[in-house]
Amino acid sequence: MEAIIIELIKQKFRGLGTVITLSIAPAANQTQLQKAEQMINRYEDTLTVNRDQSEVMNINHQAGIAPVQVSESTYELIKTAVQVSRKHLGFNVAIGPLVKLWKIGFDGANKPSEEAIKHCLQLINPDAIELSDEEHSVYLKFTGMELDLGGIAKGYIADAVKQMWIKNGVQTGIIDLGGNVLLVGNSIHDNQMWNVGVQNPVKDRHIPIGILHIPEKSIGTSGIYERKLVIDGHEYHHMFDSLTGYPIANDLASVTIVSNQSIDGEIWSTIAFYQGIDHGKELIEAEPGVEAIFIKRDLSVEVTSGLTESFQLTTSLTS
Repeated sequence: MEAIIIELIKQKFRGLGTVITLSIAPAANQTQLQKAEQMINRYEDTLTVNRDQSEVMNINHQAGIAPVQVSESTYELIKTAVQVSRKHLGFNVAIGPLVKLWKIGFDGANKPSEEAIKHCLQLINPDAIELSDEEHSVYLKFTGMELDLGGIAKGYIADAVKQMWIKNGVQTGIIDLGGNVLLVGNSIHDNQMWNVGVQNPVKDRHIPIGILHIPEKSIGTSGIYERKLVIDGHEYHHMFDSLTGYPIANDLASVTIVSNQSIDGEIWSTIAFYQGIDHGKELIEAEPGVEAIFIKRDLSVEVTSGLTESFQLTTSLTS
C-alpha cells in the first residue's frame, strides 16, 4: 500500500529489511527527516534478529541459560508482545525458531522435514518466556528458543517516530515502513482527509485494489505476497501457524488494518489473518478503534462496518 502524497518532502532509504519513505510538509523543519532516520536505525540495531549484537539476539543467545537485562523500551515492547502472544490468537513473538527453520524470504529457504518441524514446535511456546518488571529482564526457558519481533517492531518504531515529530512541531507527514503507513496530522489537501491505496495482492506494489479516504490513522497489511517459497509448484508464504508449523492455510491473500496506532495494526493484521475472514472479522468488529479490509485469494473483498463509507475499490476484481 502507498499513500498518495503531493508536494511533500521525501527521504527514502533501506532499513528494517524494506524500503522506508519518510515525508513531511515543506513548512516543517527538514532536520526531522534525518532525526527520524537516525531513530529508525537505532531501533533496528536494538530489536533486529539479523544482527548478532542486538538486545533481542542477546536474549536469544542466552536461551536456557540465564535472564538478560535489556533497556526499558525494549522490555516494554517485548512485554506487550508476550502478553498478546499468550492469548494464543495467532500472534506469537516466540515464533523465531520456525522462521529460522523455513528461511522464507532469505537465502537457503526450503521446506523442512516433518521431524524438524515437530522439534521446532516444542520451542515456540510464549508461556515459556519469563519476564521481570523489576530487572527489565527476559528469560527464554529452553535452549533453542528465539524471540522474533518482526511482527510488531515496525509498528512500534513508526509510533515512536510520529511521537517525536509531533513533539518537534511536524504537523503533516507520512511514515511509510515498507508499505505500512502511519499518517501524521491532516493531509495538505483542502479537505484534510488522506487517500491511501490498499495493495492488490496479485499486482505490483504500486497498483492498489482500492482507496481508503480517511483521517489521521495507521494502515498496515499482512499478506501472502510479501515473501514466499515455491517448491514443485506449491507456494509457501511467510506467515506461520504455531500449531502446525506450516504457513497459515486459509483463503485469505491479505488483511489490512486501519487503527490509531501502528503497533495495533501489526498485531491485529497478524491475528485477523490467522483467524480467517469469519472469526477474524468478528474479532475486529468487537475491538474499539480497529477496522479491517479482508482480501481473499480470489480477490473478493470484505470490510468491517467502520470502513463501508471510506473504502472504494479501484480495479476490477478479475483484472
